[in-house]
Amino acid sequence: MNTFKFNMISQSSEIPYELLLLADETKEAIDQYIFKSDLYVLSDGDHNIAVMALYKNNNTQLEIKNIAVTDHYRNRGIGSILIGKAKEIAAQHHCTSLLVGTSDTGLQQIRFYEKNGFAKKEIRKNFFIENYPFPIYENGIQMRDMVVLEFLRPHTIE
Repeated sequence: MNTFKFNMISQSSEIPYELLLLADETKEAIDQYIFKSDLYVLSDGDHNIAVMALYKNNNTQLEIKNIAVTDHYRNRGIGSILIGKAKEIAAQHHCTSLLVGTSDTGLQQIRFYEKNGFAKKEIRKNFFIENYPFPIYENGIQMRDMVVLEFLRPHTIE
C-alpha cells in the first residue's frame, strides 16, 4: 500500500517544473501564475508524483492553475486525491468556489472534473491562442477556448 505525503512547497524551494510541464505547455506560461500561487506536491517516498498550484482569485474563490500526475501514477485516483485536497484548502480559506480551467479539446479532463463535482461555468474564448506563442494541439485539434469549471461548497447552494 502506498503512503502518500501531501505538502505545501515554500517560496524558497525549487519549483518542480518537470511536473508542472505535464499540464502546461511552457515554463513561460507557468511563470505567469506560479509565483503568485501556493504550490503543493504529493510524494510517494522520496519521489514527487503529483503537483497542484492554487491561486486565490479573491476572498471567496480559489483557482486550480495547474494539476498534474506523473505517467506512472495516472489512473490510480491520484488526481481525485489532489482535488479532494484542493476542496479542503478552499474550505480552510473560507472560499465558497473552486475554479479550474482546461482546454475545450480536453474531453477526458472535463469528464474528470465533472466526476469530481465540478460543473461548467464559462468559456474563455481564444484563451490558448492569445496566451501561447504557438498553436497547441490536443487530440489532433488545435486548442482555442478554455472551459472553466466550478465546484461550489454544498452549503453555498441555495
